[in-house]
Amino acid sequence: MNTDVLTADIASSESLLPWFDELRSFLNEGKFAPWGAVVEQQLQGVLHDNEHGDQRRWLDALYSLPDLEQVNCDLTAHDLALTSTNISNEQQAAVLAAVQGLIPWRKGPFQFFDTHIETEWRSDWKWDRVAPHLSPLHGRVVLDVGCGSGYHMWRMLGDGAARVIGVDPSRLFLMQFQAVKKYAEVALGKLPADLLPLKMEDVPPRLKAFDTVFSMGVLYHRKSPIDHLQELRDTLRPGGELVLETLVIDGPLGEVLMPEDRYAMMRNVWFLPSPETLLLWCRRVGFKNARIVDLNQTSLQEQRSTDWMTFNSLKDFLDPSDINKTAEGYPAPLRAVVIAEA
Repeated sequence: MNTDVLTADIASSESLLPWFDELRSFLNEGKFAPWGAVVEQQLQGVLHDNEHGDQRRWLDALYSLPDLEQVNCDLTAHDLALTSTNISNEQQAAVLAAVQGLIPWRKGPFQFFDTHIETEWRSDWKWDRVAPHLSPLHGRVVLDVGCGSGYHMWRMLGDGAARVIGVDPSRLFLMQFQAVKKYAEVALGKLPADLLPLKMEDVPPRLKAFDTVFSMGVLYHRKSPIDHLQELRDTLRPGGELVLETLVIDGPLGEVLMPEDRYAMMRNVWFLPSPETLLLWCRRVGFKNARIVDLNQTSLQEQRSTDWMTFNSLKDFLDPSDINKTAEGYPAPLRAVVIAEA
Protein backbone atom coordinates (compact mmCIF):
# COMPACT_ATOMS: atom_id res chain seq x y z
CA MET A 1 0.00 0.00 0.00
CA ASN A 2 1.37 3.38 -0.97
CA THR A 3 1.10 5.63 2.07
CA ASP A 4 2.45 8.53 0.03
CA VAL A 5 -1.10 9.22 -1.12
CA LEU A 6 -2.04 10.09 2.46
CA THR A 7 -2.68 13.82 2.80
CA ALA A 8 -4.72 16.08 5.02
CA ASP A 9 -7.63 15.21 2.76
CA ILE A 10 -7.24 11.59 3.81
CA ALA A 11 -10.78 10.50 2.96
CA SER A 12 -10.91 11.94 -0.55
CA SER A 13 -11.62 9.68 -3.51
CA GLU A 14 -8.28 10.73 -4.99
CA SER A 15 -6.48 9.20 -2.01
CA LEU A 16 -8.21 5.82 -2.49
CA LEU A 17 -8.25 5.47 -6.28
CA PRO A 18 -4.54 4.50 -6.53
CA TRP A 19 -5.40 1.29 -4.68
CA PHE A 20 -7.16 0.15 -7.85
CA ASP A 21 -4.67 1.28 -10.52
CA GLU A 22 -3.35 -2.19 -11.36
CA LEU A 23 -6.83 -3.71 -11.41
CA ARG A 24 -8.11 -0.97 -13.71
CA SER A 25 -5.32 -1.83 -16.15
CA PHE A 26 -6.31 -5.49 -16.04
CA LEU A 27 -9.97 -4.71 -16.64
CA ASN A 28 -9.13 -2.70 -19.75
CA GLU A 29 -8.06 -5.87 -21.58
CA GLY A 30 -9.96 -8.53 -23.50
CA LYS A 31 -13.25 -9.89 -22.16
CA PHE A 32 -13.16 -7.54 -19.19
CA ALA A 33 -12.94 -4.35 -21.27
CA PRO A 34 -16.64 -3.45 -20.82
CA TRP A 35 -15.99 -3.20 -17.08
CA GLY A 36 -12.70 -1.42 -17.57
CA ALA A 37 -14.51 1.26 -19.55
CA VAL A 38 -16.70 2.22 -16.60
CA VAL A 39 -14.91 1.14 -13.44
CA GLU A 40 -13.13 4.45 -12.80
CA GLN A 41 -16.42 6.32 -13.07
CA GLN A 42 -18.03 3.77 -10.74
CA LEU A 43 -15.28 4.19 -8.16
CA GLN A 44 -15.41 7.97 -8.39
CA GLY A 45 -19.15 7.74 -7.78
CA VAL A 46 -18.95 5.64 -4.62
CA LEU A 47 -15.80 7.20 -3.16
CA HIS A 48 -16.70 10.86 -3.59
CA ASP A 49 -18.58 10.93 -0.26
CA ASN A 50 -15.66 12.00 1.92
CA GLU A 51 -17.71 11.96 5.10
CA HIS A 52 -19.16 8.51 4.52
CA GLY A 53 -19.81 6.95 7.93
CA ASP A 54 -16.62 6.47 9.89
CA GLN A 55 -14.35 6.48 6.85
CA ARG A 56 -11.95 9.09 8.20
CA ARG A 57 -11.53 7.20 11.48
CA TRP A 58 -11.03 3.90 9.64
CA LEU A 59 -8.46 5.44 7.32
CA ASP A 60 -6.63 6.91 10.29
CA ALA A 61 -6.45 3.38 11.73
CA LEU A 62 -5.41 1.84 8.44
CA TYR A 63 -2.60 4.30 7.81
CA SER A 64 -1.33 3.98 11.36
CA LEU A 65 -0.24 0.41 10.62
CA PRO A 66 3.57 0.48 10.86
CA ASP A 67 5.69 -0.28 7.81
CA LEU A 68 7.61 -3.54 8.17
CA GLU A 69 10.42 -4.84 5.97
CA GLN A 70 10.25 -8.54 6.86
CA VAL A 71 6.88 -10.28 6.83
CA ASN A 72 5.82 -13.86 6.18
CA CYS A 73 2.31 -14.67 4.99
CA ASP A 74 0.55 -18.02 4.61
CA LEU A 75 -2.59 -17.65 2.48
CA THR A 76 -3.44 -21.32 3.04
CA ALA A 77 -3.55 -21.04 6.84
CA HIS A 78 -6.94 -20.96 8.56
CA ASP A 79 -6.11 -17.58 10.09
CA LEU A 80 -4.18 -16.25 7.05
CA ALA A 81 -1.14 -15.90 9.27
CA LEU A 82 0.96 -12.75 9.00
CA THR A 83 4.18 -13.27 10.95
CA SER A 84 7.56 -11.63 11.36
CA THR A 85 10.75 -12.36 13.26
CA ASN A 86 11.73 -8.70 13.05
CA ILE A 87 8.93 -6.73 14.67
CA SER A 88 9.41 -4.68 17.82
CA ASN A 89 7.09 -4.49 20.81
CA GLU A 90 6.30 -0.92 19.81
CA GLN A 91 5.32 -2.04 16.32
CA GLN A 92 3.23 -4.89 17.74
CA ALA A 93 1.37 -2.39 19.90
CA ALA A 94 0.78 -0.13 16.90
CA VAL A 95 -0.64 -3.04 14.89
CA LEU A 96 -2.97 -3.96 17.75
CA ALA A 97 -4.23 -0.38 18.09
CA ALA A 98 -4.77 -0.08 14.34
CA VAL A 99 -6.78 -3.28 13.89
CA GLN A 100 -8.80 -2.44 16.99
CA GLY A 101 -9.66 0.79 15.18
CA LEU A 102 -11.27 -1.35 12.45
CA ILE A 103 -13.68 -3.15 14.79
CA PRO A 104 -16.12 -4.86 14.26
CA TRP A 105 -14.42 -7.75 12.47
CA ARG A 106 -17.13 -10.10 11.20
CA LYS A 107 -15.43 -12.47 8.71
CA GLY A 108 -12.13 -14.23 9.38
CA PRO A 109 -10.14 -15.20 11.46
CA PHE A 110 -6.90 -13.29 10.92
CA GLN A 111 -3.50 -13.32 12.57
CA PHE A 112 -1.65 -9.99 12.56
CA PHE A 113 1.68 -11.01 14.11
CA ASP A 114 0.95 -11.58 17.82
CA THR A 115 -2.61 -10.26 17.51
CA HIS A 116 -5.23 -12.92 16.80
CA ILE A 117 -8.52 -11.53 15.49
CA GLU A 118 -11.32 -13.87 16.51
CA THR A 119 -14.05 -12.74 14.14
CA GLU A 120 -17.80 -13.19 14.54
CA TRP A 121 -17.87 -15.81 11.81
CA ARG A 122 -15.52 -18.78 11.53
CA SER A 123 -15.26 -18.23 7.80
CA ASP A 124 -12.56 -20.88 7.64
CA TRP A 125 -15.18 -23.49 8.54
CA LYS A 126 -17.29 -22.47 5.55
CA TRP A 127 -14.25 -22.61 3.30
CA ASP A 128 -13.42 -26.10 4.56
CA ARG A 129 -16.93 -27.22 3.59
CA VAL A 130 -16.84 -25.56 0.16
CA ALA A 131 -13.26 -26.07 -1.05
CA PRO A 132 -13.33 -29.86 -1.55
CA HIS A 133 -16.12 -29.50 -4.13
CA LEU A 134 -14.58 -26.78 -6.30
CA SER A 135 -13.01 -27.23 -9.68
CA PRO A 136 -9.31 -26.45 -9.20
CA LEU A 137 -8.87 -22.69 -8.89
CA HIS A 138 -5.34 -22.73 -10.29
CA GLY A 139 -5.07 -20.17 -13.07
CA ARG A 140 -8.69 -19.03 -12.80
CA VAL A 141 -10.03 -15.50 -12.69
CA VAL A 142 -12.57 -15.40 -9.87
CA LEU A 143 -15.37 -13.03 -8.85
CA ASP A 144 -16.51 -13.05 -5.21
CA VAL A 145 -19.88 -11.31 -4.83
CA GLY A 146 -20.63 -9.97 -1.34
CA CYS A 147 -17.07 -10.80 -0.34
CA GLY A 148 -17.13 -9.16 3.11
CA SER A 149 -13.65 -8.29 4.33
CA GLY A 150 -12.13 -10.59 1.71
CA TYR A 151 -11.25 -13.60 3.88
CA HIS A 152 -12.36 -16.09 1.24
CA MET A 153 -10.63 -14.07 -1.48
CA TRP A 154 -7.30 -14.69 0.20
CA ARG A 155 -8.09 -18.40 0.51
CA MET A 156 -8.95 -18.48 -3.23
CA LEU A 157 -5.62 -16.85 -4.02
CA GLY A 158 -3.87 -19.31 -1.71
CA ASP A 159 -5.46 -22.14 -3.67
CA GLY A 160 -3.95 -20.87 -6.90
CA ALA A 161 -6.42 -18.43 -8.46
CA ALA A 162 -4.76 -16.20 -11.05
CA ARG A 163 -6.79 -13.16 -9.99
CA VAL A 164 -9.59 -12.56 -7.50
CA ILE A 165 -11.98 -9.61 -7.64
CA GLY A 166 -14.41 -9.04 -4.80
CA VAL A 167 -17.38 -6.71 -4.77
CA ASP A 168 -18.92 -5.49 -1.52
CA PRO A 169 -20.23 -1.97 -0.83
CA SER A 170 -19.13 -1.86 2.84
CA ARG A 171 -16.38 0.72 3.32
CA LEU A 172 -15.22 -0.94 6.56
CA PHE A 173 -14.71 -4.26 4.76
CA LEU A 174 -12.54 -2.42 2.23
CA MET A 175 -10.35 -1.01 5.00
CA GLN A 176 -9.98 -4.42 6.65
CA PHE A 177 -9.05 -5.96 3.30
CA GLN A 178 -6.43 -3.27 2.69
CA ALA A 179 -4.95 -3.87 6.14
CA VAL A 180 -4.30 -7.52 5.26
CA LYS A 181 -3.08 -6.61 1.78
CA LYS A 182 -0.53 -4.11 3.15
CA TYR A 183 1.43 -6.86 4.88
CA ALA A 184 0.63 -9.74 2.52
CA GLU A 185 2.28 -7.78 -0.30
CA VAL A 186 5.38 -7.12 1.78
CA ALA A 187 5.68 -10.89 2.13
CA LEU A 188 4.61 -12.08 -1.31
CA GLY A 189 4.95 -9.12 -3.67
CA LYS A 190 2.15 -7.57 -5.70
CA LEU A 191 -0.96 -9.73 -5.31
CA PRO A 192 -3.76 -10.00 -7.90
CA ALA A 193 -6.57 -9.56 -5.39
CA ASP A 194 -8.77 -6.47 -5.18
CA LEU A 195 -11.92 -5.58 -3.28
CA LEU A 196 -14.12 -3.08 -5.13
CA PRO A 197 -16.59 -1.12 -2.92
CA LEU A 198 -19.34 -1.81 -5.44
CA LYS A 199 -22.53 -3.83 -5.72
CA MET A 200 -23.35 -6.76 -7.97
CA GLU A 201 -25.42 -4.37 -10.07
CA ASP A 202 -22.20 -2.52 -10.93
CA VAL A 203 -20.76 -5.55 -12.73
CA PRO A 204 -21.57 -4.97 -16.41
CA PRO A 205 -24.38 -7.21 -17.68
CA ARG A 206 -23.57 -10.23 -19.83
CA LEU A 207 -19.84 -9.89 -19.19
CA LYS A 208 -19.30 -13.66 -19.65
CA ALA A 209 -15.67 -13.41 -18.58
CA PHE A 210 -15.02 -15.04 -15.19
CA ASP A 211 -13.95 -18.65 -14.77
CA THR A 212 -15.57 -18.97 -11.33
CA VAL A 213 -18.07 -16.82 -9.47
CA PHE A 214 -18.85 -17.13 -5.77
CA SER A 215 -22.03 -15.81 -4.17
CA MET A 216 -22.07 -16.79 -0.51
CA GLY A 217 -24.63 -15.33 1.85
CA VAL A 218 -26.22 -13.01 -0.71
CA LEU A 219 -29.18 -14.67 -2.43
CA TYR A 220 -31.60 -14.44 0.51
CA HIS A 221 -30.97 -10.70 0.75
CA ARG A 222 -32.21 -10.15 -2.80
CA LYS A 223 -35.83 -9.23 -3.50
CA SER A 224 -35.53 -11.08 -6.80
CA PRO A 225 -33.38 -14.19 -6.32
CA ILE A 226 -33.98 -15.27 -9.91
CA ASP A 227 -32.53 -12.01 -11.18
CA HIS A 228 -29.48 -12.51 -8.96
CA LEU A 229 -28.92 -16.00 -10.35
CA GLN A 230 -29.20 -14.64 -13.87
CA GLU A 231 -26.69 -11.90 -13.06
CA LEU A 232 -24.28 -14.50 -11.72
CA ARG A 233 -24.67 -16.66 -14.82
CA ASP A 234 -24.02 -13.66 -17.04
CA THR A 235 -20.65 -12.99 -15.38
CA LEU A 236 -19.37 -16.46 -16.32
CA ARG A 237 -17.71 -17.64 -19.49
CA PRO A 238 -19.33 -20.72 -21.08
CA GLY A 239 -18.45 -23.64 -18.85
CA GLY A 240 -17.55 -21.39 -15.92
CA GLU A 241 -18.44 -22.49 -12.41
CA LEU A 242 -20.98 -21.06 -9.97
CA VAL A 243 -20.43 -21.50 -6.24
CA LEU A 244 -23.62 -20.47 -4.44
CA GLU A 245 -24.18 -20.59 -0.68
CA THR A 246 -27.49 -19.49 0.77
CA LEU A 247 -30.13 -20.10 3.42
CA VAL A 248 -32.64 -22.85 2.70
CA ILE A 249 -35.42 -24.68 4.51
CA ASP A 250 -36.31 -28.35 4.70
CA GLY A 251 -39.15 -29.12 2.34
CA PRO A 252 -40.22 -30.54 -1.01
CA LEU A 253 -39.81 -29.13 -4.49
CA GLY A 254 -41.71 -25.86 -4.80
CA GLU A 255 -41.63 -24.91 -1.11
CA VAL A 256 -40.31 -21.45 -0.21
CA LEU A 257 -40.37 -19.48 3.06
CA MET A 258 -40.94 -15.74 2.85
CA PRO A 259 -40.73 -14.25 6.37
CA GLU A 260 -43.59 -12.03 7.50
CA ASP A 261 -41.11 -9.40 8.70
CA ARG A 262 -37.77 -10.47 10.16
CA TYR A 263 -35.86 -13.71 9.94
CA ALA A 264 -33.32 -14.31 12.74
CA MET A 265 -33.72 -10.60 13.52
CA MET A 266 -32.74 -9.63 9.96
CA ARG A 267 -35.18 -7.43 8.05
CA ASN A 268 -33.60 -7.95 4.65
CA VAL A 269 -34.35 -11.66 4.18
CA TRP A 270 -36.77 -12.37 1.37
CA PHE A 271 -36.88 -15.95 0.07
CA LEU A 272 -35.63 -19.20 1.62
CA PRO A 273 -36.27 -22.06 -0.81
CA SER A 274 -36.09 -25.79 -0.20
CA PRO A 275 -32.94 -27.37 -1.66
CA GLU A 276 -34.82 -28.86 -4.61
CA THR A 277 -36.51 -25.54 -5.30
CA LEU A 278 -33.12 -23.81 -5.26
CA LEU A 279 -31.80 -26.29 -7.81
CA LEU A 280 -34.87 -25.66 -9.97
CA TRP A 281 -34.20 -21.91 -9.85
CA CYS A 282 -30.64 -22.59 -11.04
CA ARG A 283 -31.83 -24.77 -13.91
CA ARG A 284 -34.47 -22.26 -14.98
CA VAL A 285 -31.85 -19.54 -15.54
CA GLY A 286 -29.67 -21.91 -17.55
CA PHE A 287 -27.17 -23.43 -15.14
CA LYS A 288 -26.18 -27.01 -15.86
CA ASN A 289 -25.45 -29.88 -13.49
CA ALA A 290 -26.63 -27.92 -10.45
CA ARG A 291 -26.14 -29.99 -7.32
CA ILE A 292 -26.18 -29.54 -3.55
CA VAL A 293 -22.75 -30.40 -2.18
CA ASP A 294 -23.25 -29.37 1.44
CA LEU A 295 -26.07 -28.72 3.92
CA ASN A 296 -25.14 -27.28 7.29
CA GLN A 297 -27.11 -25.76 10.17
CA THR A 298 -25.15 -22.79 11.49
CA SER A 299 -23.87 -23.51 14.97
CA LEU A 300 -23.33 -21.22 17.93
CA GLN A 301 -19.63 -21.95 17.58
CA GLU A 302 -19.47 -20.83 13.94
CA GLN A 303 -21.24 -17.48 14.44
CA ARG A 304 -20.93 -15.73 17.80
CA SER A 305 -19.99 -12.53 19.57
CA THR A 306 -16.30 -12.06 20.33
CA ASP A 307 -13.99 -9.36 21.67
CA TRP A 308 -13.63 -8.25 18.04
CA MET A 309 -17.40 -8.15 17.36
CA THR A 310 -19.23 -7.40 20.58
CA PHE A 311 -22.73 -6.86 19.18
CA ASN A 312 -25.55 -9.41 19.16
CA SER A 313 -24.89 -12.56 17.18
CA LEU A 314 -26.54 -15.89 16.40
CA LYS A 315 -27.52 -16.94 19.93
CA ASP A 316 -29.43 -13.66 20.30
CA PHE A 317 -31.31 -14.35 17.06
CA LEU A 318 -32.59 -17.79 18.10
CA ASP A 319 -35.40 -18.92 20.37
CA PRO A 320 -33.74 -19.14 23.82
CA SER A 321 -35.73 -22.29 24.59
CA ASP A 322 -35.09 -24.02 21.24
CA ILE A 323 -31.98 -23.26 19.19
CA ASN A 324 -33.56 -25.07 16.23
CA LYS A 325 -35.88 -22.09 15.77
CA THR A 326 -35.26 -18.41 15.15
CA ALA A 327 -36.53 -15.78 17.57
CA GLU A 328 -39.55 -15.43 15.26
CA GLY A 329 -40.31 -19.16 15.30
CA TYR A 330 -38.95 -20.02 11.85
CA PRO A 331 -36.52 -22.91 11.27
CA ALA A 332 -32.99 -21.99 12.41
CA PRO A 333 -30.47 -21.04 9.71
CA LEU A 334 -29.71 -23.95 7.40
CA ARG A 335 -27.20 -23.25 4.64
CA ALA A 336 -26.81 -25.04 1.34
CA VAL A 337 -23.89 -24.93 -1.07
CA VAL A 338 -24.69 -25.37 -4.76
CA ILE A 339 -22.15 -25.98 -7.51
CA ALA A 340 -23.24 -25.53 -11.12
CA GLU A 341 -21.84 -24.68 -14.56
CA ALA A 342 -22.81 -21.92 -16.98
